[in-house]
Amino acid sequence: MANSGGGAVCNGNLYSHKKQDGSQNGNCMKNGLLKEVQQNGKPHFYEKPIVESFEEAPLHVMVFTYMGYGIGTLFGYLRDFLRNSGIEKCNAAIEREEQKDFVPLYQNFENFYTRNIYMRIRDNWNRPICSAPGPLFDVMERVSDDYNWTFRFTGRIIKDVINMGSYNFLGLAVRYDESMRTVKEVLEEYGVGVASTRHEMGTLDKHKELEDLVAQFLKVEAAMVFGMGFATNSMNIPALVGKGCLILSDELNHASLVLGARLSGATIRIFKHNNMQSLEKLLRDAVIYGQPRTRRAWKKILIMVEGVYSMEGSIVNLPQIVALKKKYKAYLYIDEAHSIGSVGPTGRGVAEFFGMDPQDVDVLMGTFTKSFGASGGYIAGRKDLVDYLRVHSHSAVYATSMSPPIAEQIIRSMKFIMGLDGTTQGLKRVRQLAKNTRYFRQRLNEMGFIIYGNEESPVVPLLLYMPGKVAAFARHLLKRKIGVVVVGFPATPLAEARARFCVSAAHTREMLDTVLEALDEMGDLLNLKYSRNKKSARPELYDETSFELDD
Repeated sequence: MANSGGGAVCNGNLYSHKKQDGSQNGNCMKNGLLKEVQQNGKPHFYEKPIVESFEEAPLHVMVFTYMGYGIGTLFGYLRDFLRNSGIEKCNAAIEREEQKDFVPLYQNFENFYTRNIYMRIRDNWNRPICSAPGPLFDVMERVSDDYNWTFRFTGRIIKDVINMGSYNFLGLAVRYDESMRTVKEVLEEYGVGVASTRHEMGTLDKHKELEDLVAQFLKVEAAMVFGMGFATNSMNIPALVGKGCLILSDELNHASLVLGARLSGATIRIFKHNNMQSLEKLLRDAVIYGQPRTRRAWKKILIMVEGVYSMEGSIVNLPQIVALKKKYKAYLYIDEAHSIGSVGPTGRGVAEFFGMDPQDVDVLMGTFTKSFGASGGYIAGRKDLVDYLRVHSHSAVYATSMSPPIAEQIIRSMKFIMGLDGTTQGLKRVRQLAKNTRYFRQRLNEMGFIIYGNEESPVVPLLLYMPGKVAAFARHLLKRKIGVVVVGFPATPLAEARARFCVSAAHTREMLDTVLEALDEMGDLLNLKYSRNKKSARPELYDETSFELDD
């Protein structure tokens, strides 16, 4: 049983759903899902078929990948034995002898992976740069004399490295130029920081101007901005749901969503990534059976998803999720950290990408750290929702307000995208990003690499699998002045290590061709072209009987 009104008891009411009139909206039923055919006379769904690829690796690749981790684990135990015997120097943190009888602060096995596998390839992460993260940046060269336990800088700067790792989707995070004059003026007038919370002396006219502009950009009633993107999720979700509420979370949601859900005290259940059968089963069971033991109706049911998933490059199936949330009277919280500014004809995110009404999403969340070249985040939606958060949000009560120059940078970037600066350059960048994304993905597919995600997503994961190839891939590309981000366990499944490319509107065709040429050579050198053009069953269309809910 679920509260058909959406629940007005737990931590404040989001708002009640309005009853849908199928005859007026042109609704039709198919496979148990409510599909709205028209809205305001316009097609409600994305006109093109949604194309996402999650190709399976050949069997021998998976075998060698697990063998590599197995051999690394065996040698790790051998090296731990040598360290404990004093034969090999131990560089890891250890308990002091005089504290041996104390309760240990950590267990040695907990950082076994860090000591023996990650440490061998640690030089591929945390590389310091010394320039703006534009399409080209400068990297500080460093070397290690003790197998990556410590590093020292050589004093040499690697100039003009092609940046394929930053979330600088629209190329707005660049060196100072005359267009940033307003940011400089705000810095001189307001200073660097506010030194107060929004509830005290920390609400400035710049914050109000930014919030009005965000609401206008997203085409919603109101918005509220916060100084930190991660905290926008983790500190606001507990204000929206609590004990007696149910959160249905995508299995690949970001850590900030996971933390916020756990802090809320609500019951959390996970559905398979972008899998509507899995989500609908959880929704149906939640409505039928209610809360465990008591069988009372859930106070709220909140579906939490992302717009673009940063590790998979996939785009949320928003039309079907909206249909499900309306059918079962649930709420929808969408994190558009990677999709706002980067997808949609004018960069307004996944709602615009699918041609849907933003009012269909109850809580719109996003960050300014990617497309806007700044920092912070926002929550947007109905005015009563935002007004509730102004009073109850932990970020509003305890966190320092957004820096005024940061707010001005976001205002400048958003006006640029919206065309309020009197030019069409912002719209051109959004379109250029889409062109670059399609071109880059198409060429990688033609070369035979396995890449994940939606063909329109600017986040492009290229599967490497084996840990040795992860290190070789990043090191060789840096020698060719190409900076990439490689990702492995625990950020990904153990056998799905990958390189994650982030395409930018600032990348020229020559830059992309240079990268693609290097990737083609690296693919042959390291034997990375695993694709057999066979789409896997992921996200799997599981049989409903395979989903069991634990109380």
